[in-house]
Amino acid sequence: MASMLWSCVTDFFTYETTKSVVVKSWSVGIVNRIVQLLIIIYFVGWVFIHEKAYQVIDTGIESAVMTKVKGFGYHDNQTMDVADYVSPPQGAAVFCIITKLIVTKNQHQGRCAETHGLYKCDTDVDCQRKFGANLGNGAITGVCLKSSNNGTCEIQGWCPTENDQVKRKPMLDVKNFTIFIKNSIRFPLFDVTRGNFPQHMTREQIKSCKYHPVDNPLCPIFLVGDVLNYTGQDVASLAEEGGEIGINIEWKCNLDFDIEKCQPKYSFTRLDAPFAKNKISKGYNFRFAKYFKHENGIEYRTLHKAIAIRFDIMVTGNAGKFNTIPTLINLVAAFTSVGLGTVLCDIILLNFLKGADQYKAKKFEEVSKAQIEESLAQKQGSQLSITPAMKCSYDSGALSLSPEQAV
Repeated sequence: MASMLWSCVTDFFTYETTKSVVVKSWSVGIVNRIVQLLIIIYFVGWVFIHEKAYQVIDTGIESAVMTKVKGFGYHDNQTMDVADYVSPPQGAAVFCIITKLIVTKNQHQGRCAETHGLYKCDTDVDCQRKFGANLGNGAITGVCLKSSNNGTCEIQGWCPTENDQVKRKPMLDVKNFTIFIKNSIRFPLFDVTRGNFPQHMTREQIKSCKYHPVDNPLCPIFLVGDVLNYTGQDVASLAEEGGEIGINIEWKCNLDFDIEKCQPKYSFTRLDAPFAKNKISKGYNFRFAKYFKHENGIEYRTLHKAIAIRFDIMVTGNAGKFNTIPTLINLVAAFTSVGLGTVLCDIILLNFLKGADQYKAKKFEEVSKAQIEESLAQKQGSQLSITPAMKCSYDSGALSLSPEQAV
């Protein structure tokens, strides 16, 4: 029993080497080295240098954005300041600069004729068919109001109704407005915080600078006209119909270098570009009202339809830092992948080249039990004999040599 256990232990602590066949062929050798070289270039150039696979990456960026718009413009014979044309006024990451206003004054609750072209009628039945419609300025009462030869459905709501077909010139001074963006970010995995302009920048420098992608890429003040030009948009048409502009702040930080090199990059795009050429739902507009009361307590309001340029400040990015675990994982993957050259060469040798049968005979050696018994019966010292000090592996067909025989 003890001898069997000892035999199992000695068998376990053995080493079986694979059989190697050296093929002296220029064509196969060149293919093998080219494949290995391409694999090495891929891992070194793309995986490690470009993708930085040796780093652990934090993509959970935390961000806060504050904005402030400045400038004066003229619209409908009035001077407009920030309180007039910026909505909402809180300075958030999403805000609108109003370029055109259509104002309907002194609206009171009551009943009046609908001005929308979809509500023409000849009889009350025509209006009753439109019960529940929500495209007008109020709730349809079912009454057809006639004036001369034209009939219009009656609505209950704020009267007089809005006429948004009034022509107004847009406020083209919007191109001279400035947008100040203050962005702070944090990468929680590394506990790194950064701001979008250098800490050494003084107040005077911030007030006097204007963003330029080459000359001044870290200035946090953007001229609206420049932003629209970066997106390839015409200021006049955008101010006339409205639109949505995206300002993306991208943080790509390699924390293996100086933290001061972790700086933002700005890019600009028109987010509603797919709808810019549509005849339906073109541009951007919204409505808001200002409410008042008469001395007798009756409420009335002034309705504003605002055509505006909406700005969306988007913050994206990630940070990376060297870490042993991803480095080792990708190194193992690289060394393993180099062996693909051998696999490819084996496929070529076994299937496409002359002498494939000879290569198969050299590479794959089949050993049956009868052959093993025959070799044991041969004289000791012959080339194919297996001595008592040798071990025979039946699963792989390999012969194991004792240390004395290996010498």
